[in-house]
Amino acid sequence: MSNTNIKKVRTSDLELKDRLVSIQRVTKVTKGGRTFSFSAIVVVGNEDGVVGYGLGKASEVTAAISKGVEDAKKNLVRIPVINGTIPHKQEYRFGGSLVMVRPAAPGTGIIAGGAMRAVLESVGVKNVLAKSKGSSNPHNLVKATIGALCELRDAHSIAQLRGIPMSQVFNG
Repeated sequence: MSNTNIKKVRTSDLELKDRLVSIQRVTKVTKGGRTFSFSAIVVVGNEDGVVGYGLGKASEVTAAISKGVEDAKKNLVRIPVINGTIPHKQEYRFGGSLVMVRPAAPGTGIIAGGAMRAVLESVGVKNVLAKSKGSSNPHNLVKATIGALCELRDAHSIAQLRGIPMSQVFNG
């Protein structure tokens, strides 16, 4: 996500909802035997264009989830959502995962699976077509989905960037 149009968001004035994407039991082998702990990937969002993800690790499931939520609140970004969908088609690759998101007509719903669905619901997108190819690793899918959403730009930001009025954006 080395994009310049990523907008950081303050958490103080937002009402965030968290979604657990994945929880894994991990094992550390020591001289005294195996030590079990948990790793949790959490996505938080206000369902109005703000989303973030975090990773928490702890010896208890609840502690891992709460650490993931705290980490996610530190990584919030604003995503342009127009009429319940995204402004344009976007692809993004992170690691072995490739995600493609496309805007959809009203009434379509969120056509996405697993980790992508959690991110898109947290953003507040109501109608979108999404496809993942390659690795189905939840870590990479969440990062690729948020990367694709961060690269989205709406017409207003393009007009500001080019220094032209909104009426000229679509008229070439």
